[in-house]
Amino acid sequence: MNLMLNKILVTGCAGFIGFHVAKRLLTAGWSVVGLDNVNDYYDTRIKEGRLAILQQQAGFRFERLDLADRAGIAGLLERERFARVVHLAAQAGVRYSLSHPDVYIDSNIRGFENILEGCRHNGCEHLIYASSSSVYGANTKLPFSTSASVDHPISLYAATKKANELMAHTYAHLFKLPSTGLRFFTVYGPWGRPDMAMWLFAKAILADQPIRLFNNGQMRRDFTYVDDIVEAIVRLVPQAPAGNPAWSGDSPDPATSYAPWRVFNIGNSSPVELMYVVEQIERSLGKKAVKEFLPMQPGDVPATYADVADLEAAVGFRPETTIEDGIGRFIAWFKEYHAA
Repeated sequence: MNLMLNKILVTGCAGFIGFHVAKRLLTAGWSVVGLDNVNDYYDTRIKEGRLAILQQQAGFRFERLDLADRAGIAGLLERERFARVVHLAAQAGVRYSLSHPDVYIDSNIRGFENILEGCRHNGCEHLIYASSSSVYGANTKLPFSTSASVDHPISLYAATKKANELMAHTYAHLFKLPSTGLRFFTVYGPWGRPDMAMWLFAKAILADQPIRLFNNGQMRRDFTYVDDIVEAIVRLVPQAPAGNPAWSGDSPDPATSYAPWRVFNIGNSSPVELMYVVEQIERSLGKKAVKEFLPMQPGDVPATYADVADLEAAVGFRPETTIEDGIGRFIAWFKEYHAA
């Protein structure tokens, strides 16, 4: 395959994961059209910084467009006729969904419908889209398996991601649109989001401000370094699902289908105590944190842990960056970014 002749759409290219995916695809020789509305959910300067890096690379073109713009999305996909779409744009954040539910419906439901329709009508051969580990909701059996039921979300954000998986399956069934959903587990790394734990902790420690530790610090998260997320996505791009011939409605496997549809976990498969993460950030910064212990937040879960056996079987890769190495790389970038 001559990658230089292949064009791919990456939505959310000014976002954390989208930026890294677009950058990696460009390095591999793909022609990337990046889409983002550059909203102000968090400081737009970091989004513009990511975009500036992408725009320095040959083969990148940027479309400033909102997912909820039905005519705009339809027009873009009709003009470009992307064979592959990596859909990473969404309204993120569990806690923000408690106070701004309408934003999640506009972006994550209506916006995803617009992407599905554009793919359906314009020859898309594979749609890869971001789901979330939050779909496991009230599940307590660890590790979380894609073959488990995910019918009890505990935040609107999680419900919209579960809805995306159902919507994608419907289009796979009705219109034979091949789609792969990716359940990300607590992604972190350079150019990360400033509303997430790693950034918030590092910023507060350097400013001698307390860090807030919910559930009295007794949280366990399957922290996954962004380069591992990107590696899995890039390997999955050419692997459109064809449908599972062994699938049975008498004993339905939630991870696969008779239709060309599939979901995968992408996580480090190594949950870490939040207090250990704080210790590693303290060590990398050379400074102790002031800790404020708080009860569990609505919409949060006490632990996440990914079973990635099906991902490894499909692409021969599983996330492998240790939390110590990942935090070290993040803090090195964090210091450099703020010094600049």
